[in-house]
Amino acid sequence: MNKNNYENAISNRYEFVLLYDVENCNPNGDPDAGNLPRIDPETGRGIVTDVCIKRKIRNYVETCYGDKPGFDIYIRQDAVLNRNDLIAGEALDISESLEKIQKSKKEEAQKEGAKLKKSDPNIDIRIRDSMCRHFYDIRTFGAVMTTFVKGALNCGQVRGPIQLAFGKSEDPIFPRDITITRVAITTEEDAQKKDNEIGRKAIVPYGLYRQEGYISANLARTITGFSDKDLNVFWEALLHMFDDDRSAARGKMVLRELIVFKHDCCLGNAPAHKLFERVEALRKDDVKVPRKYSDYVVTINEDNLPAGVTIDRKYRDDIP
Repeated sequence: MNKNNYENAISNRYEFVLLYDVENCNPNGDPDAGNLPRIDPETGRGIVTDVCIKRKIRNYVETCYGDKPGFDIYIRQDAVLNRNDLIAGEALDISESLEKIQKSKKEEAQKEGAKLKKSDPNIDIRIRDSMCRHFYDIRTFGAVMTTFVKGALNCGQVRGPIQLAFGKSEDPIFPRDITITRVAITTEEDAQKKDNEIGRKAIVPYGLYRQEGYISANLARTITGFSDKDLNVFWEALLHMFDDDRSAARGKMVLRELIVFKHDCCLGNAPAHKLFERVEALRKDDVKVPRKYSDYVVTINEDNLPAGVTIDRKYRDDIP
């Protein structure tokens, strides 16, 4: 692969806005706060991390495309990253050398890395490109692959073209810690003392969340080779990522809007924040405590768009 020109890489910059709501569930628990929903303590607004949404995207792609070449997932449940890193060695027929670097101490690993560099000065780039070809999420979000660093191979840190900001609720949320009971008893000893056990469940009664994202054509064409086919899979994953992610904690999460700003060139035609400001979700004047999506009005200012920028409402909940 030419490191500076991926033939099939996307050629347009994009930004996008996701609006999704949650009802009586925990969209993203905070392990530092007993798994309560994440919250900004100064404003009371709920928070959903970027990695939370990336996890859902990875899960969807693995479920629907994981058996297709180029759509394996690097960061997945129960994955051993050192083992995944060796996939590049299999593709390039250098598995033995890479495995030796993994298992050796630093001095011996550096000698093995020097041998590889001597036979192929671009081996770092070839390993990186091989990983990008094989793993969809590396091609999309990037990754830090430190396995071969001690062998002096600088192929591990990949900047992905798609990045997500933290999601934030449009209004303050009021998390509830609900007490629940279980009739099954854990131990024989406890069974002599009680006939149920008490637990707790954290929920957000309702919240409309907004999350913004960025897609860099420049990083796609110079680093990972993220293509239009990959982009279509990404949009599909955003549209359906909540459908196969139900659990007792995340029973009702619903995508309401996916709004995409497309630039007609690689580096873009307008600042991203100015485009994001065109999208507003405002609570209706007569609603004091929002409890459903129709309590909000979503507006998109399409007047006087910067030259070379178009808006695509890929999904809106008010259209069947």
